[in-house]
Amino acid sequence: MRRICCLNPISSHGLDCLTKEYELTKEMEEAEGVLVRSASMNGMELPKNLLAVARAGAGVNNIPLDACAKKGIVVFNTPGANKNGVKELVIAGLLLASRDIIGGVEWCRAQTGADMAQKVEKGKKAFAGCEIKGKKLGVIGLGAIGCEVANAACDLGMEVYGYDPFISVNAAWMLSRSVKHIMDADTIYRECDYITVHVPLLDSTKHMISKEILDKMKDGAVILNFARDLLVDDDAMETALKDGKVKKYITDFPNEKTSAMDGVIAIPHLGASTEESEDNCAVMAVKELRDYLENGTIKNSVNYPECSMGVCTECARIALLHANVPNMIGQITAILAAEGLNIANMVNKSRDTYAYTLLDLETSVKAEAVDMLKNIRGMYKVRVIKG
Repeated sequence: MRRICCLNPISSHGLDCLTKEYELTKEMEEAEGVLVRSASMNGMELPKNLLAVARAGAGVNNIPLDACAKKGIVVFNTPGANKNGVKELVIAGLLLASRDIIGGVEWCRAQTGADMAQKVEKGKKAFAGCEIKGKKLGVIGLGAIGCEVANAACDLGMEVYGYDPFISVNAAWMLSRSVKHIMDADTIYRECDYITVHVPLLDSTKHMISKEILDKMKDGAVILNFARDLLVDDDAMETALKDGKVKKYITDFPNEKTSAMDGVIAIPHLGASTEESEDNCAVMAVKELRDYLENGTIKNSVNYPECSMGVCTECARIALLHANVPNMIGQITAILAAEGLNIANMVNKSRDTYAYTLLDLETSVKAEAVDMLKNIRGMYKVRVIKG
């Protein structure tokens, strides 16, 4: 029986994907797999038996990726599972920034008396705005969500510029032909009326919307951030709003500073907070977890490379998680050969300093071989998936 620990409430649509071979446990020490949403695993002691963590969502800043990798724990996320929910909120953000809907609603709530119709006709001009049709939108980051936003904006009649130097083949196929795919983000900064950011938070992207970048933008630009809080330099944004360089800043990540800033529309992290998104993320996370535990398949991992050999049809399958160093494969194959174990199929993939090797054997695994594999310098974990 495989045990799964849920650190947050997980949609029943996802948990229903677990078969009778699985059971839920409240004790992480007993679990081979963990399902998590927002709970922080940073600082947690990672048990030896833990094989994988699946995050029902895209962001993984609540999970210690390197610590997991060095213990041979594969961390998954669910990119694209919440893309429609986030896309719809970004479009709502565009409309909220273009027309003072929030101000108008608050004004209406404050009005009293029987002459409401007259007050409305007299007061509505204070909340007039502009239409987004025909305006230029720059989309920085053309992953699953960025593509959805770009396509939807095209359908609404916007002139859309897309920038992503690392766009995948799948994303390129999904992108509307109406999107102008540009190779220089400065074009977006200089020309676009609206700019929306859809990139992961990395050391290289932290505070990417900086004073220098804001200075490049046309006066009165609108910035939307439904990706990650720290992509935008809050101090620089505050200055840009005061100077009129930026008209509005729409963020789904309010903090003590931005929630009190004039010109900011702060939304309480509602991007993926729909029943549909939560269901989709849970289902995807559970399926990733199961495929890894049952077959050794890695898909959508954030700390190990993608790797698959399908369902094992040979006598045995071994999964090895190890450092990406020279002669690792030589040591592995030498041990198997010395124990008389013939390899029927093998795949080795690497990602930065970590690597993953899947091996199908023609005969059953020998305990002596497993012990020797575990003792290789730089070997983090050896799993006998089928024995």
